[in-house]
Amino acid sequence: MINILLLIISFLTLTEFTADLKENLTNEKKVLTVKKCNDFSITGRGDNSEWDKAQWVEMKAREQVPGLYRSRFKIMYSGKGIYVLFDGEDQKISTDMGDFSNVWEGDVFEVFLRPDMRYPLYFEYEINPLNSELVLLIPNIDHKFLGWLPWHYEGDRKVKKAVYVEGGKAETGAKIKGWRAELFFPYEILTPLANVPPESGMKWEGNFYRMDYDRKETIHWSWSPVNVSFHEYEKFGTLIFE
Repeated sequence: MINILLLIISFLTLTEFTADLKENLTNEKKVLTVKKCNDFSITGRGDNSEWDKAQWVEMKAREQVPGLYRSRFKIMYSGKGIYVLFDGEDQKISTDMGDFSNVWEGDVFEVFLRPDMRYPLYFEYEINPLNSELVLLIPNIDHKFLGWLPWHYEGDRKVKKAVYVEGGKAETGAKIKGWRAELFFPYEILTPLANVPPESGMKWEGNFYRMDYDRKETIHWSWSPVNVSFHEYEKFGTLIFE
């Protein structure tokens, strides 16, 4: 009888350990090598041959519901800035947000970049299917954060952006098949953060997100898993520049 009890306890302990290990592996920070590229013009379609240098990276939804849209991204860097390409399946454009509004309250892709890991300070960028954007610098002190808008957001300090909507019009409520956002972040927009521009072998932290409002329940995707908020910078993944 004692042997049977010991066997049961051992089995339960092993099961608990396996579950904890699986959870730890699931929550482990992501690591991504950022390929170097030549500069090119963006169109929203992401069809420039330079993108062949980078692999698609999948984002995972926090809410596990049937029929989830596929969401993925690519990232590269050049001597002038950072390139990001988002791609997501969709059925309807569920946003009417304009530039520098609460863009996250509608369908949106988001980029968070933290070049200097010594400080709780990072760059946030959001774009929606209407090509509306939000550009912020976020100081996150003791998990209290609020964004600051860029000053002199023009010329070499302005993000280059283009959106391509597949299967429909780029307008609120339109039925579509999916959408892409192609972005170029000049290093000037990250001034005066340290470790900019990046050098070969340098590490930044960052994350990539999507929100979609087609369902009654908002769906949240991320590259490096977070628990509640996209602003959990401790859970950002690691970007290693080639």
